[in-house]
Amino acid sequence: MSICDQIFAGKSPPILKVKELIRQVANSDLNIIICGESGVGKELVAQALHLSSNRKEKPFVKVNCAAIPSELLESELFGYERGAFTGADRSKMGKFELAHTGTIFLDEIGDMPISLQAKMLQVLQDFQFSRLGAKNDVRVNCWVLAATNQDLERCVKEGRFREDLYYRLNIIRIFIPPLRERQDDINLLIDHFGNQFAEKIKRPLFEFTDGAREFFREYSWPGNVRELKNTVERLMILGDWRTVKSELLARETRQFNGHELTTQVPPPVLEQQEVAPEPKKKFPTLKEVKKKAVQEAEGKLISVVLKETDWNRKRAAKLLEISYKALLYKIKDLGLRRDE
Repeated sequence: MSICDQIFAGKSPPILKVKELIRQVANSDLNIIICGESGVGKELVAQALHLSSNRKEKPFVKVNCAAIPSELLESELFGYERGAFTGADRSKMGKFELAHTGTIFLDEIGDMPISLQAKMLQVLQDFQFSRLGAKNDVRVNCWVLAATNQDLERCVKEGRFREDLYYRLNIIRIFIPPLRERQDDINLLIDHFGNQFAEKIKRPLFEFTDGAREFFREYSWPGNVRELKNTVERLMILGDWRTVKSELLARETRQFNGHELTTQVPPPVLEQQEVAPEPKKKFPTLKEVKKKAVQEAEGKLISVVLKETDWNRKRAAKLLEISYKALLYKIKDLGLRRDE
């Protein structure tokens, strides 16, 4: 079994491409940026890169740029000398020095303060820097991997990320697709996390029915692999499938009703109206009658299909031959509700 297969599970075409790219660049020493939504497994890819490289016996040092206060991040990365600031009663090595001959993983690089990015650029160019309060430069040899869930090109345009630093980091780009785009991995991940957790807590596996597995395949997983892992572990401990299913459905509904439907569904195009005032109508127009009839027919058909699929909206969308988001919009627009 390869290092990639040992570290993260998945055999869908997108993940196989990621694994192949890891094998190709593992010994390149080129700067790599790992992109993808939160929870897709960017740190696992960084670990796989390190362990597949000729630096695998050397340190792997992780720095979460979002978790460390901006005023402390510079000293955390580059270290400091005694007396460099109030409270610095001793010298301290930074993460770059600790990663010497190995790999440094800069997680959430998009959150790095703009004031620190110039120094980071210098380090990537020369692999030397000075500790805070030091007179002499320190030289290091380490492989730089970075990760972000942000659109760095957009950050560059908005002035929140240096363009030269972006191009220095973005020599090799590895994109990890969200879990909803690789449904073929879900059953494998369920078994992977289940076996992993069962061994850890010394308990038997939770028995996933075919219906539960199908629900997991159809669910959108906004939290990606991290959410799936946490859900499997919760079921292993509590075994309360009905409660977990209800909570997942509620979360998905909140996600689409509160965010995606309001931002991604375009508003209806309004027809241009005549300027001259019209007399009060006695009868509805044929267009209005047709629109109402179509809405009623759609509402009845959608209700029937939703009941037939037990309100599995992804399956219903396939049967109706419309997109999932279009179905969600129609459910909201028609005011359809699932019977309790």
